[in-house]
Amino acid sequence: MVLSGCAIIVRGQPRGGPPPERQINLSNIRAGAMARRAAQSQPDTKDTPDEPWAFQAREFLRKKLIGKEVCFNVEIKTALGREYGMVYLGKDTTGENIAESLVNEGLATVRREGIRGNNPEQARLCELEDQAKASKKGMWSEGGGTHTIRDIKYTMENPRNFVDSMHQKPVNAIIEHVRDGSVVRALLLPDYYLVTVMLSGIKCPTFKREADGTETPEPFAAEAKFFTESRLLQRDVQIILESCPNQVILGTILHPNGNITELLLKEGFARCVDWSMAVYTQGAEKLRAAERSAKERKVRIWKDYVAPTANLDQKDRQFVAKVMQVVNADAMVVKLNSGEYKTIHLSSIRPPRIEGEEKNKDKDKRFRPLYDIPYMFEAREFMRKKLIGKKVNVTVDYIRAATGAGESTPAFPERTCATVTIGGINIAEALVSKGLATVIRYRQDDDQRSSHYDELLAAEARAIKNGKGLHSKKEVPIHRVADISGETQKAKQFLPFLQRAGRSEAVVEYVFSGSRLKLYMPKETCLITFLLAGIECPRGSRNVPGGMQVAEPFSDEAMLFTKELVLQREVEVEVESMDKAGNFIGWLHIEGVNLSVALVENALSKVHFTAERTQGHSHGHTQCWSHIWANYEEKPVEEVVHLSEEKERVANYRSVYVTEITDSLHFYTQDVETGGQLESLMETMRAEIAAQPPVEGSYSARRGDHCIAKFADGEWYRARVEKVESPARVHVFYIDYGNREIVSSTRLAAMPPAFSTRTLPAQATEYAFAFIQVPQDEDARADVVDSVVRDIQNSQCLLNVEYAGASCPHVTLQFADTKEDVGLGLVKEGMVMVDVRKEKHLQKMVTEYLNGQESAKSARLNIWRYGDFRADDADEFGYSR
Repeated sequence: MVLSGCAIIVRGQPRGGPPPERQINLSNIRAGAMARRAAQSQPDTKDTPDEPWAFQAREFLRKKLIGKEVCFNVEIKTALGREYGMVYLGKDTTGENIAESLVNEGLATVRREGIRGNNPEQARLCELEDQAKASKKGMWSEGGGTHTIRDIKYTMENPRNFVDSMHQKPVNAIIEHVRDGSVVRALLLPDYYLVTVMLSGIKCPTFKREADGTETPEPFAAEAKFFTESRLLQRDVQIILESCPNQVILGTILHPNGNITELLLKEGFARCVDWSMAVYTQGAEKLRAAERSAKERKVRIWKDYVAPTANLDQKDRQFVAKVMQVVNADAMVVKLNSGEYKTIHLSSIRPPRIEGEEKNKDKDKRFRPLYDIPYMFEAREFMRKKLIGKKVNVTVDYIRAATGAGESTPAFPERTCATVTIGGINIAEALVSKGLATVIRYRQDDDQRSSHYDELLAAEARAIKNGKGLHSKKEVPIHRVADISGETQKAKQFLPFLQRAGRSEAVVEYVFSGSRLKLYMPKETCLITFLLAGIECPRGSRNVPGGMQVAEPFSDEAMLFTKELVLQREVEVEVESMDKAGNFIGWLHIEGVNLSVALVENALSKVHFTAERTQGHSHGHTQCWSHIWANYEEKPVEEVVHLSEEKERVANYRSVYVTEITDSLHFYTQDVETGGQLESLMETMRAEIAAQPPVEGSYSARRGDHCIAKFADGEWYRARVEKVESPARVHVFYIDYGNREIVSSTRLAAMPPAFSTRTLPAQATEYAFAFIQVPQDEDARADVVDSVVRDIQNSQCLLNVEYAGASCPHVTLQFADTKEDVGLGLVKEGMVMVDVRKEKHLQKMVTEYLNGQESAKSARLNIWRYGDFRADDADEFGYSR
């Protein structure tokens, strides 16, 4: 640091911490004294301004010496410990003599009173001073040399106006003092305003001032101060003044070598602070990323840091799941790939709630949170419509430990809090931006928060500014919902109305059992209990006067089936009648499926005798040989000769070329017969493209479009756009080969019409292996896929379609040379389990596969190495019978 034109502070090389400092005063010369502020403890003292040319002398030295290596020798040490000597620029005394340079520029005078005649160095200084006087340099020129430095703390009533006047534009400045790692004093140029600036978005450990005036540093405070000081003190920088809450000026310091705010975080010298993060103009996510990097490396202030999800496996930390139920405006039940159900809470948000007085109003009225808490219904509906039945990406942010009940707070079980996204949209952020939830504020050291906390705060600020939802000044929406569940009188009045209405819209609010539901009728704004007509479902356990009635077999399965199909879905209902308890009876349809029929078809319900008399009987009457029919004995009936023979398995193998195998063990093939057509189409298309290359970047990708894409081999292929994340990330599917890729839109172009799918249909067809159950355990599945890729990818096989599947046909494959069944080989190696099919014409194949499975099990191959795990219902392995 340069204190003035004749005093500097030097430091040695750092070794394991901030090195010691030493003040050196230049011998034989005197430069003007810098301004001094009056001591606040001495009321009779006054401020002293800069002496003429003092500032220029200081600046001359600052620009010459800061950050440079110097060599010095001490000539005199006073009784008070002040050291006087000569300073040279560089490693030794051959460098530039600093005192001579100052005198030569007319920025310092020579102390002639102490000169001894025989000292050549002093004589040289006198000679240089005479030359400067003759040349009228610096202080020997006429006039000038004074500066007025205005300290904003003392000269301006409202620093906020000053900050606003800068319009967040970078201002040139010199850092005059570093109070701690994140607070500095800066001189703003060209107007010489002196300001104290706190770095936006962060806080470093500080020096706590004790009652006796001494300062105690917090851990790493000295190191953080040195980190900032060694890089910025008396350096030329640019500062963006960003805000001024409570008279504190917040800003960001930019230096050609980087941004000190981000560096302090990255090196573990600072932590992010929410209150000033919002004003940081360079992007809060950069600060969070820098802090995250320091936490992961456990450097300095984070040396004892433990991540909130440290004890979770990667698969438990990030996964895809299907939303089965929206419990509240901040919680949902999801179904994992293993079939397990899990409740997920959205991180860092609070659903709408009722405060103090409102809670105690209408004590005689039954309180129904969903309808009585303002905006709770809107929040739940937003979540339900967006998420129910959809696959979402879940990233667990933290596990909130269980808490006991307090005086005014209820007990909470352990909660898994996560960020949930669908199609790239953060659901919590969407809720908050619509004013349907608020953001929780945390203690600064509380790390259990959303990984997108800043986006949530920004969304809340937008919602408040636009007066959305909970922040609206308008009247709150009121939901007057009549609950006529079990109210016989009300139900009687309502019945004719519902019968006349035919098919009515409803939302399934609750599932009591496989055939008993609670419905919300939006048009009629009422809640009803609804019983499925035409069927008799197994009853669950329930309280009866004599005690607890045991559940009938398969009651839980029936209830789960109904839940998965209709809970919180929009359905259509036809009310036919009413029972004596005030429950409505009728038919329920969801996406064309009659729930009564679906339960019977899945052997989870019997047909009720009343079905014979109702219009719904025509919807179907099926009995399946499983579940509740397991012990059913068919009554003998006269044999009727059927003219149609039992369908037989058709083995009609055709040659295909396997081009792609997916991670879920589906595969894509091309027909060998049409292979020649594809080759000639490709040749012609590439020749045309070579003659008229597409203009790079001219194609704008839209989901569902057919286009051409340049693959890694540099050749063009036909493709379909599946998703557009951004111009740099477009998901494409190569329609003739079955592989997928994420490419930049610069590698895409419009498909020439002559080569569209009308000329030649897409050549890659998707199939799955028949009779095979793919392991859900990721490692086991990866082993199967690797094995199949080795055996059949890019090779010719024989394919036969066995039966239809949900997404593609299920087939058997044979190796072209040996005619051995590929799928059966996987079963025999213990890589997969058998999917037992019930169709009679497939029984011969199923038996062959089951025999293969038994031999693999006996030999304890691969997935059977620990025996038959299915006997224990070991869901943790991801398998079930």
